Amino acid sequence: MKSNEIRRIFVEFFAERGHLHVPSSSLVPHNDPTVLLTTAGMQQMTPYFLGLERPPSIRMTSIQKCFRTVDIDEVGDEEHLTFFEMLGNFSVGDYFKAEAISWAWELLTERFGIPRERLRPSVHRNDEFAFAYWRDEIGIPEHLIARLGDEHNWWGPVGATGPNGPDSEIFYDRGEELGCGRPDCGPGCDHCNRFLEIWNLVFMEFYKEEDGSQRPLPRKNIDTGMGLERISMVLQGVGSVFETDLYMPVLLKAAELAGVQYRQDPKVDRSLRVIADHSRAVTFLIGDGVFPGNEGRSYVLRRVLRRAVRHGRLIGIDRPFLTEVADVVIDMFAEHYPNLRDQRDRIRQVIRHEEEHFGRTLATGIGRFETLAADLQARGETVVPGAEAFRLYDTYGFPYELTEELARDAGLTVDREGFDRAMAAQREQSRASAAIFSDEARARAALYANLTSKPTVFLGYETTEATGTVVAILGAEATEESAEAGDRVEVVLDQTPFYAEGGGQVGDTGTIQTDTGVFDVEDTQRPAPGVIVHRGVVREGYIQVGQTAEARVDAQRRADIRRNHTATHLLHTALRRVLGEHVQQAGSLVAPDRLRFDFTSLEPVGAAALREVQEIVNQQILADTPVQAEIKPYQEAIAEGAIALFGEKYGDTVRVITIPSFSKELCGGTHVTHTGEIGLFVITEESSVASGVRRVEALTGRAAAEYALRLQETSQRLVRDLHVPLEELPAQVAALQERLREREREIERLRVELASVQIGDLIEKAVTVDGTRVLAARVEAPNRDTLLQMGDRLRDKLASGVVVLGAVIDDRPALLAMVTRDLVQRGVDAGKLMREITPVVGGRGGGRPELAQGGGTDPSRLDAALETARSVVERQLTG
Repeated sequence: MKSNEIRRIFVEFFAERGHLHVPSSSLVPHNDPTVLLTTAGMQQMTPYFLGLERPPSIRMTSIQKCFRTVDIDEVGDEEHLTFFEMLGNFSVGDYFKAEAISWAWELLTERFGIPRERLRPSVHRNDEFAFAYWRDEIGIPEHLIARLGDEHNWWGPVGATGPNGPDSEIFYDRGEELGCGRPDCGPGCDHCNRFLEIWNLVFMEFYKEEDGSQRPLPRKNIDTGMGLERISMVLQGVGSVFETDLYMPVLLKAAELAGVQYRQDPKVDRSLRVIADHSRAVTFLIGDGVFPGNEGRSYVLRRVLRRAVRHGRLIGIDRPFLTEVADVVIDMFAEHYPNLRDQRDRIRQVIRHEEEHFGRTLATGIGRFETLAADLQARGETVVPGAEAFRLYDTYGFPYELTEELARDAGLTVDREGFDRAMAAQREQSRASAAIFSDEARARAALYANLTSKPTVFLGYETTEATGTVVAILGAEATEESAEAGDRVEVVLDQTPFYAEGGGQVGDTGTIQTDTGVFDVEDTQRPAPGVIVHRGVVREGYIQVGQTAEARVDAQRRADIRRNHTATHLLHTALRRVLGEHVQQAGSLVAPDRLRFDFTSLEPVGAAALREVQEIVNQQILADTPVQAEIKPYQEAIAEGAIALFGEKYGDTVRVITIPSFSKELCGGTHVTHTGEIGLFVITEESSVASGVRRVEALTGRAAAEYALRLQETSQRLVRDLHVPLEELPAQVAALQERLREREREIERLRVELASVQIGDLIEKAVTVDGTRVLAARVEAPNRDTLLQMGDRLRDKLASGVVVLGAVIDDRPALLAMVTRDLVQRGVDAGKLMREITPVVGGRGGGRPELAQGGGTDPSRLDAALETARSVVERQLTG
C-alpha cells in the first residue's frame, strides 16, 4: 500500500467518526519561543489540552510534520530519522480509552489488513481498564498483552508538573527470525528488533502536582501518534523505513549522483541513508521559513545540511548536489505540502548558497587541522584532544572519520573518548532545549486560562479612549482583589482601546484611571486567546476589581506606531517589486520611533535598489491613498491575492489591510487611514541578521523629519568647513580619504626605515652561546606584524642563530622567538622557549619549533624575560 493511500485511509477513517482534519502546523512552533521545532503531533493541540484555547472540534485528526534533533548523529542506521510525519487522532474531553483502542485496532486490522496475530499491545502495569479492554473486548489473550512500567508506558509530564497519563502501544511482530530467542521476548524487548512499535495511544487523565501527587483531570484527553514511515514499512512489506516509497526515490537519486548502488557496501549504504533523511529534513525546514545559521533551529538546519554534504563527499560526490536531491523531495511531497512547490526556487537557492559556503568552510577547517597538528608535533604530542576533534566537527563540519584520517596521515591518533564526551554534552543540551513548557510558565498560563471564558473586547481600531470595568488584577503569583501605589501588576478590563503586542507591533502605553487611583500602562500583551493584559505600576491611590475605569492610550505614540506599521506594508511590496516575488517577510518590529523589516534574500541589497525602494514608498505616501481594513474569510482573502505571513496561524476569518492597486496583506495591527499621514519614509540601514535573511531599518513621520534635519545640518557644516558646494562633498571626502591613506603609507615606510636602523644596531648585540649566535633584545614596534618583519630580517642576517625580540605594544608585553632550521635539528625549539619565558611577564605563548609568539600583562618584566631567554637557549643547546 502506497504512503499516499495510507494518508487518505487514515484521514477518512477518523472523519467518518466525527474528527475534523486539522492541517499540519509548521515545523517552526507558532508563538512558542521555548520550543526549537515541532516534535510531535500533539504540539499544536497543547493549548486545547491545557484549556488555553477553544479547539475547532473536540475530535481532531492530523498528519503532522515533525523534526527531532536528538537523533541527528544516529541517522544512517536502519531506524533513526530526523524529519518524519505523525498520523494522530485527538480527543479534547470527549472519548477516552475504549474508543481510542477499538478504533486503532479496527483501522489496523480491517482497513489496513494487518493480520491480528502480527499485532501485540502493551499497557501500563497499573492500567487495569486498558488491560481488560484489550483482553475482553479486542480478544487478545492475557499472555500476549505486555504489562510494562513507567519507562515504557507512561507519558509526561514534560516538566515537573502538568498533564500526564498511561499509554498503550501497539507493536508489529516482524517474525521470529529477527528475535533474540529469549523466553521473555515481547513488546519492549531491549535485546532485539523483532517487535516494532507502530502506534502509541496516550491517555492523559492526571495532573502531576508540585508535591508529586497525581490529581485526576476533570476533562480527560486522548493523544495518539503513529509514524507514517513505520506503518508504511509494515504495509509495504520492506525491512526498513528507507526502503519505503517515502525514501527510496530520494535514496536512489543520491546513489545515481554518486555512481553507486544501494545494498552493496554497508558504509555507502549508511551515507545514502543520511543523505535521504537529511535532504528531506532540509527541504521541509527551508520550506517552513528556516535559514541556515549559527543559533537555534537555524543551526539545526545548517548542521543536517552539512552532514548530508559530508556524506556525499564520502561516497564520491565532490560538487554541490543537494538541490538535485531536494527536487525529488519536492516532487514527491508537493501534493500534500503545496508550499514546497511554491518555494522550490528559494529552497534550491538557499541549499546551493549553503553548500558553496560549506565548501569554503571545509577548506578553512583543513587549515585549522594542519596548524593543530603542527603544534602537537612541535610539543612532541601524538594525540589530537577529543575536544579539538569535536570543535572541528561542530565548527567546520568535520566528521570524526575525516579528522581520524587526517590525523593518521600526520602520524597522530585521536582521543575518541574525549570526542564522545563532548558529543554527549551537546546531545544533553539538545534534549534540555526540547521542553515545551517550564513549570513557571505553566503556573502563569493557568492564571490566564481562567480568564479566557470572558474575552476582552478590543476597541482600539476605532478609538484611543474608552470606559471599561476592571475584571482582574494579576500579581506576581496569583490574582489580587486590589493593588496600591507602587504595586507592579497586570490589569485586565472587560473592554479596552489598548493594542496588545502582536504581528511585530509593540503594545500600547497610557493610563487606566479609576475613582481611587491611576495605573500607568507600560506595555500591553495578549498572553492567552482573548485575554488582553495591561502591564505596569499603580502611580497613585489604589485600584480594585469591579471598578469602572477610564482607559486612555498615549495617542501621539499610537499615531507614530500607525505610521510605521502602514509603512512596513508599503516597504514589503516595494521590496518585492524591486528584488523579486521571492522576497518574504521574516519578521518585523513596529515601534513608535522606528520600524525594522526582516525579509528573505541571500544577497545584500545594493544602494541603487534601496533608493528605488525608498522612492516607491514615498510615491505611495504622496499619493495619499486610502487604507482599507476589512474582515473576510481566510480563503477568500488568499484567493484575492492577500499576502499571509508564512508560518503564522490564522483563523477562519481574517482582517485584510488593502492599499488599492498596491498592497494587500493579512494584518491585525493599527494603521493610518490615508498613506499621506505617514509624511516621509527614510531608510537608515540595510544589514544581514542571519544567512538568507536581510534587514531594513527605517523612519517615518516625525522621526524621519528629525533625521533629515540632522543630515541637513551635518552636510551644511561640512560645506562650511571644507569650503566646497554640497554637490562636491562626496568627491572632497574621497580626496581627503586618499590623502589620509597616503599619510598612513608614509608613516609605515618610516616605520620600516626605523626598523632597518634598529636591525643594523641589533645585529651587533648578538652573543655567542656554545658556538651559536643568540640575539635577545627589546625593540620598538607599533604592532605584531612589524615585530614579525623585524624577526624575519634578523634571522636572515644571522643565517644561523636564535632571535628573541620583545616589545611593548598597546601597553602589553609582546614576545617573538625564531630559530633557524639547522638549530631546530640540533634541538632548539622556539615553542618550548616561549612557554618558559612568557610566565615571567605574566602571560603565556607557544608555537612551532622554528617560530613562536607570546604575550603577557606585566611590561615591567620584559627585560627579565629576554634575559631568561638566553639561559633557556643555552640549556637547549647543551642539554
